[in-house]
Amino acid sequence: MSIETAPGGCTVITGDSIPVYRMLVIRGALRLELAGMKSRGGSVFALVKREFGLRGTRAAVFAAFEALVAEATGRAIGTAE
Repeated sequence: MSIETAPGGCTVITGDSIPVYRMLVIRGALRLELAGMKSRGGSVFALVKREFGLRGTRAAVFAAFEALVAEATGRAIGTAE
């Protein structure tokens, strides 16, 4: 991932890492939604199904999305092919 740290201590995610970071944030929100918390902006579960084309129960969608995140983060840091 392209992460830059400014002299003042600010961290900035740049370039191709922005979509990967977004997926990490969505994964966290989905995990909280599965635990029973609700978000103000709508269902994260519905967002994941719509944007990533996943189908199934909440647990199945979460497992499939975690696999997508693992693949994306592996590509971002150069460990996956």
